[in-house]
Amino acid sequence: MNKIDIFKEAAFKENSVWRQVLGICSALAVTNFMMNSLVMGLGVMFALALSGFTISLIRNHTPRSVRMMVQTLIIASWVIMVDLFLKAFIPEVSKQLGPYVGLIITNCILMGRAEAFAAKNTPVDSIIDGLGAGFGYTFVLLLISFFREIFGFGSVFGITFLGDWWPRWSIMVMAPSAFFMLAILFWYIHQKYYLQVKK
Repeated sequence: MNKIDIFKEAAFKENSVWRQVLGICSALAVTNFMMNSLVMGLGVMFALALSGFTISLIRNHTPRSVRMMVQTLIIASWVIMVDLFLKAFIPEVSKQLGPYVGLIITNCILMGRAEAFAAKNTPVDSIIDGLGAGFGYTFVLLLISFFREIFGFGSVFGITFLGDWWPRWSIMVMAPSAFFMLAILFWYIHQKYYLQVKK
């Protein structure tokens, strides 16, 4: 499989959110604003790519009995770096995301890609797989947050597009709206996929 196919496979065909239903807690928690979603998505992408690279580098030297613990330690190290970077350079966004950046450590996407891909493939391929999986995750977050922010606040990335004439949908500001948006996305993707399979 070439590099482009690896990226496409991780980002779309095996998308961690809509195909594997992983990482949905943060997908529901941080999608009230597009900026929050973008920063969270880039943080996950960074952690996925570099965790995959590191795990792949030492895959042949890691005893099977401690493999999961080593992977968790590597993932935690990269996530801590992401958290420290956000606190140092984007403190306002870091405050809005709250504990969810730190909880990337427990995001099943990272451990899933570590086990499914990085532990079995080369470091370069593992970086590409991580970038693809992170891109797919970020795409889902931005898609959900676009509708939540535009309908709930009348803005996109904090820039107002819908003026006072637009009645703000308070439901879109509340957490349950993320469930509805995610459910609609699941329905659309799976319906499209199964229709293509039937053809």
